[in-house]
Amino acid sequence: QLQLVESGGGLVQPGGSLRLSCAASGFSLDNYAIGWFRQAPGKDREGVSCLSRSGGSTNYADSVKGRFTTSRDNAKNTVYLQMNNLKPEDTAVYYCAAVLSLLPTTCTMRSPFYRSWGQGTQVTVSS
Repeated sequence: QLQLVESGGGLVQPGGSLRLSCAASGFSLDNYAIGWFRQAPGKDREGVSCLSRSGGSTNYADSVKGRFTTSRDNAKNTVYLQMNNLKPEDTAVYYCAAVLSLLPTTCTMRSPFYRSWGQGTQVTVSS
């Protein structure tokens, strides 16, 4: 059974940092592109970033560019989202998602393409 489990969320002050992890079980992430998404209360889910199967290509929402970085460690079957200089508007439940990818250097932040989703982890940015 394909499973993704996020961790690393929590409460942080504005300007602080968190690193989210997305660990896969039941399958290898080697052939999957990864997306990170978030959903704030009362808002639609939005794409935050994506990472290609090779790890060589990334994409970020304008709202997080320069602050968030996604990476992968295939040996640990885990993907990370490093979030720096966090702002109150980053408060949301964060999800990782995976899609089998035939192209090693592409990824998308469009959620309908993703088939496997984690359960989410809460990130709250507040003083």
